Amino acid sequence: MKREKSENSIAARRFVSAQQVAKKAGVSRSAVSRAFTPGASIAPETREKVMRAALELGYHVNDLARGLLANRSRLVGLVVTKPEVGFRAHLVSALTRALVLRGSVPLVINTGSMEQELHAAQAALFGYRAEATIILSGSPPASFVDLARRNGQPLIMIGRAETDCDHVRIDNSGAARMAARILVERGHRHLALAGVADATPSLAEREDAFTREAQARGMTVTAGHGRDATYAGGQAAADALFAGDGSRRERPDAVFCVNDLMAIGLIDRARGHFGLRIPQDVAVIGFDDIPEAAWDAYRLTTFRQDPEKMAEAAVAHLERRLADPDAPPELLRLEAAFVERGTTRTR
Repeated sequence: MKREKSENSIAARRFVSAQQVAKKAGVSRSAVSRAFTPGASIAPETREKVMRAALELGYHVNDLARGLLANRSRLVGLVVTKPEVGFRAHLVSALTRALVLRGSVPLVINTGSMEQELHAAQAALFGYRAEATIILSGSPPASFVDLARRNGQPLIMIGRAETDCDHVRIDNSGAARMAARILVERGHRHLALAGVADATPSLAEREDAFTREAQARGMTVTAGHGRDATYAGGQAAADALFAGDGSRRERPDAVFCVNDLMAIGLIDRARGHFGLRIPQDVAVIGFDDIPEAAWDAYRLTTFRQDPEKMAEAAVAHLERRLADPDAPPELLRLEAAFVERGTTRTR
């Protein structure tokens, strides 16, 4: 009796098969296959029987098996380091939604930072024969790009600098130059930058563009760097920028932060440890417009990256590349809209 219950329990956990649908509908197994194949020849009344039986049984087509037969897995790899951090988390969320709506199966590969983690991530990505790979900003190594190319996978880069690939990028330089112009035009004379020592290409682009624009307007820029572009990194940058002799002449009166997480860490440290008022003593501009930027505790002035638009652009690149593998690489550069809140003075 116990064995019979165990076997029934196991059977109950199995997926409903096409053969079960055929039996319930009173049709052949091939009729079920034709009913779920777009454009296949099947009588309307037969298709109606199949669909009704499938609905009652809870049947779904085995897309994985179909993909293997067609040599097209529908899996799309999303390669990312620290997908849970800051703007990257919202971009991964938008990408997975966009891919599911396309009919793809997103496979998020967290590359980690240890060699063992990197090898495991590579094995997962290429072992499942993903039909394409999207590589996000951060620090997934160039070895992923090289392996994808050797395996003939279409590659979509977001916020990266590799050549001969389709790219989606935000206009980092344009936004950073605008930040410098706004701060100078509003009377700030002691500009600072909060960044990281080992910056990704996107963050390095923001740092360089801000510094160059400020210098072109006759300003010098003091740099404070954290270890990572995180909340703790922003606090470390604040310590580097504000822990001098405390004189107003030398202390920065405006800071451009390479992302919102650093800006939030810097603001908390500036207020709590150095007793500075934002924006009366120090104006702050961030980058990304993560949800926390709009919180009442910060009301951060920033530049918005729209994760939904970036995901839409990445999927459009993917469709184009799969349809025409030999098309020349395309770069789509999206504008970062200026969002003014309470960490900057209007004039």
